[in-house]
Amino acid sequence: MNHWLTAPVLIPLLGGILQTFMGYAPIALRRTLALATTVLLVATSLVLLTMADDGSYRAYAFGNWQPPFGIVLVLDRLAAFMLVMTSVLALLAHIFSLGGADEGNRQFHTLFLFQLMGLNIAFLTGDLFNLFVAFEVLLIASYGLLMHGGGTVRTVPGLHYVVLNLVGSSLFLISVGMIYSVTGTLNMADLAVKVPQVTGENALLVKAGGMMLLVVFALKAAVLPLCFWLPKAYASATAPVAALFAIMTKVGIYAIIRVYFLVFGDGAGELANLGMDWLFPLALITLAMGVMGALGADNLKSLTAWQVIISVGTLLAPIALGSAESLSAALFYMLSTTWIVAGLFLVADLVASQRGSAGDRIITAPMMRHRTFLSVLFMIGAVAAAGLPPFSGFFGKLLILMSVEPGSQMAWLWGTILVGGFLTLVAYSRAGSIVFWRTVDGHVETARPLKGTTAVAAGAMIALTVVIVAMAGPINRYTEDTAAQILDTSAYIDILQTPMVGEDD
Repeated sequence: MNHWLTAPVLIPLLGGILQTFMGYAPIALRRTLALATTVLLVATSLVLLTMADDGSYRAYAFGNWQPPFGIVLVLDRLAAFMLVMTSVLALLAHIFSLGGADEGNRQFHTLFLFQLMGLNIAFLTGDLFNLFVAFEVLLIASYGLLMHGGGTVRTVPGLHYVVLNLVGSSLFLISVGMIYSVTGTLNMADLAVKVPQVTGENALLVKAGGMMLLVVFALKAAVLPLCFWLPKAYASATAPVAALFAIMTKVGIYAIIRVYFLVFGDGAGELANLGMDWLFPLALITLAMGVMGALGADNLKSLTAWQVIISVGTLLAPIALGSAESLSAALFYMLSTTWIVAGLFLVADLVASQRGSAGDRIITAPMMRHRTFLSVLFMIGAVAAAGLPPFSGFFGKLLILMSVEPGSQMAWLWGTILVGGFLTLVAYSRAGSIVFWRTVDGHVETARPLKGTTAVAAGAMIALTVVIVAMAGPINRYTEDTAAQILDTSAYIDILQTPMVGEDD
């Protein structure tokens, strides 16, 4: 059964390779293959989620090279959770792209699938260097996707995105080199054994490497002050690409959870809880900056992009607290905010298609077509994003607030989240009232027809907030078990002593 671990990597890899050689095939054939690949990926992710739910770790060693020397994939509850969240989002974003967003670039689906492959490698890898490789795969694909559609509106933010991520990649290599020079390994389970044994000057070198690595992950997650590249880059991307990018910051957050609880957790000796003292205040400041950006946004895509930064701050604050309750709450909120942000990007594109030259700008314009349908989708997404009942954002934020113990951290967390939530609601209320209800006389002559694929995909993406509420009990149970598994690192470390399944077996 451990061979299943390779499926989330091989499925998009094979699909992407086929798409590469089908660049001149009819677009209907390319779309069918791409959609079939994504559907298969969702099914595989659900199978892995079922397997991981028994609480055991499963590992796969490529070439049957046992750790810490070989390339290892590791499946646990956290990895399976991220795989399902990503594959469901990707499926709906892919369906949305069939409405015409995939036209103009014969390799759109190739890049889309290769980015999924990079994401899945990042979630499954048990090695820091292969995490770097995963980052490079998904980032190279994202460069092409970000430029999809062309024009200076995408080129300039895309250039900033590329340059910053190249700097991050360089820092990543330097940091893992520093850690490897002392420990002689980059396997995460092996590092969890060897880092607590490091002392003296070697400990300082590993600490420097660990802090530099945290900076890299903070850049990927868009933590202040490393977040200003994100709003323009995401707002300029096409709708399905922006929706898929909603998971990109979560890769950085996932890496922080995986590395800093396993390698630099409570049992790391002199390096225990490395960087966590910095993470909590940075998270709150990031949240505040995101709210300020949302209040000043002049279009719906920028508003949604700033919502990504708000969610990053909201997620990292409970993660920095480090308790089982706060980790569980953060994971529940992560699922909700990722899908809702993706849905809002799709809705913003539909709104822009119905307002002619006004696009998605927050200005008065003639009444759009399908105003009732689009306004309901926007309202549900906005209420969920702001954290109001009865949608999933409310339950995610409530769990976060309940997870903190009384004290100064509680005061800061409650104050920042509650005030931030209120101001976020103000930002969405302002945008919604102007775009949907403050109309001028006349009619839009250049409105594009609302296609069924785009309407269904956007509606389904937003409706997932209701699905999360309906399944809140099982989801919360799963996130609680996942948090407990993250904090109990002994089972992960035991992977080193257990012979793994490889393709030679």
